[in-house]
Amino acid sequence: MKTTLKTLVAVAVITVSAKAQTNWNVDASHSKLGFAVTHMMVSETEGKFKVYEGKVSSSKADADFTDAKIDFTVDAASINTDDEKRDGHLKSADFFDVAKYSKITFVSKSMKAGKIKNTYTLVGDLTMHGVTKSVTLNAIGASKIVKDPYGMERYAFKVTGTVNRKDFGLVWNAVIEAGGVAVSEDVRLDINMEITKAK
Repeated sequence: MKTTLKTLVAVAVITVSAKAQTNWNVDASHSKLGFAVTHMMVSETEGKFKVYEGKVSSSKADADFTDAKIDFTVDAASINTDDEKRDGHLKSADFFDVAKYSKITFVSKSMKAGKIKNTYTLVGDLTMHGVTKSVTLNAIGASKIVKDPYGMERYAFKVTGTVNRKDFGLVWNAVIEAGGVAVSEDVRLDINMEITKAK
């Protein structure tokens, strides 16, 4: 009898936890997965990935995402810097080698609240070019969850940070005559992520 009661309690707890979990989907049509690198030591070249999908889950109420789990997948071949020749080079074995490594993924490990409301430190595993490294990013959330004219609940994050591309095996570069290199090692991330609550 005691065993049966314990089993029923365990099932009830699991059921309540599952119901409390809220799932969100990334709305790619209202998001941006952007980046920028320094070019020739003097200016920045910006780009973005056009094809990606992501999911966020959280059991917190309102706009508290301190326990959020984020899972992101990017089509590496969708890179776009508004220059066809440069994009071709970025897709080649000199950089992303998209024929061999078609996906870039990010899986969060923690999302801790910052000192300022709706700010977070986001830590996760970034896999790119066949290499997985832990990265730390900054996230700023919207002030509240809103409902659009169609009854869909929406929220958004602004995510920024810097990763070193050499850590992931993207090592191509060229020395310039004036000194320095053509492309910086540091890549600045500029991500706007709008999410919608799954029904």
